Amino acid sequence: QVQLQESGPGLVKPSQTLSLTCTVSGGSITTGYVYWSWIRQPLGKGLEWMGAIAYSGSTVYNPSLKSHTSISRDTSKNLLTLQLSSLTPEDTAVYYCARGIGAQYGMDYWGQGTQVTVSS
Repeated sequence: QVQLQESGPGLVKPSQTLSLTCTVSGGSITTGYVYWSWIRQPLGKGLEWMGAIAYSGSTVYNPSLKSHTSISRDTSKNLLTLQLSSLTPEDTAVYYCARGIGAQYGMDYWGQGTQVTVSS
């Protein structure tokens, strides 16, 4: 059973850079033909796919967020990292990591999510 656990600061200030970690257990992030995505959901709004890193290490991003989003991984620790720069209050959301058979679809395992609030 694959399990994902997000972690990071719950409160960050505008203009700062957010760094979140997703620790994966029960399966390797280098397992073939899967993608590991970051997805967020502002309160009262729908899910927004932010980007993904493939089993190969290649990345793909939502074009609307690409300029200030970076996804990376540490294969020795089996974890993923999301960095989101130039934060604004509009970045306040619950942030999820998920595994999928595609970069933007077929999510079969999700973390529980972590709330991030951007406020001064």
